[in-house]
Amino acid sequence: MSWSFLSFTFVLNSILLGVGLAMDAFSVSMANGLNEPQMSKRKHLGIAGTFAFFQIAMPLIGWICVHTIVELFSSFQKFIPWIALLLLLYIGGSMLKEGIQNRAVPPEEITHKPLKIKTLFVQGIATAIDALSVGFTIADYNAAAAVTASLIIGLVTFIICIAGLLIGRKFGVKLAGKAAILGGVILIGIGLEIWIRGVFF
Repeated sequence: MSWSFLSFTFVLNSILLGVGLAMDAFSVSMANGLNEPQMSKRKHLGIAGTFAFFQIAMPLIGWICVHTIVELFSSFQKFIPWIALLLLLYIGGSMLKEGIQNRAVPPEEITHKPLKIKTLFVQGIATAIDALSVGFTIADYNAAAAVTASLIIGLVTFIICIAGLLIGRKFGVKLAGKAAILGGVILIGIGLEIWIRGVFF
């Protein structure tokens, strides 16, 4: 791709790509907000920033793989939906189990487990791993254009995830004890959606 990577078409394509890639991260952010309605603004920024980081990193890793080990990368692609499914089933299942255990507990006595950094990183990888395939989409970009496109994707992801967290928090306060159950179901649903999309389409 020529040095016109700041053209309107380039930016628009990158934004649309970012919106598409960020939908899973948006849903997971909403689930996190549901599960932790008292989350601080600083943590909002940290969670959205983590998702944005992985959405920046994965397309770039994919781009590098396309330009170096394309055959090996193509073989690995078939495992991507399975990895995302297993990671999100584990996290969603844990959240669902916690929500079911708290069903009999009065709303005012429920203590929400704060999101751990380890769990957040697993979520970030699970929701961004399919963005590795974007390496093929931007394969004809030069290095500067690939980095710029990835940064735009990351910025879009950050904004969308902030919105997801705010929406989740709002409904998390209202749903009280049912929030963890809904959050777990959302995560499991996302895992299944990624798997079905990757295996059958």
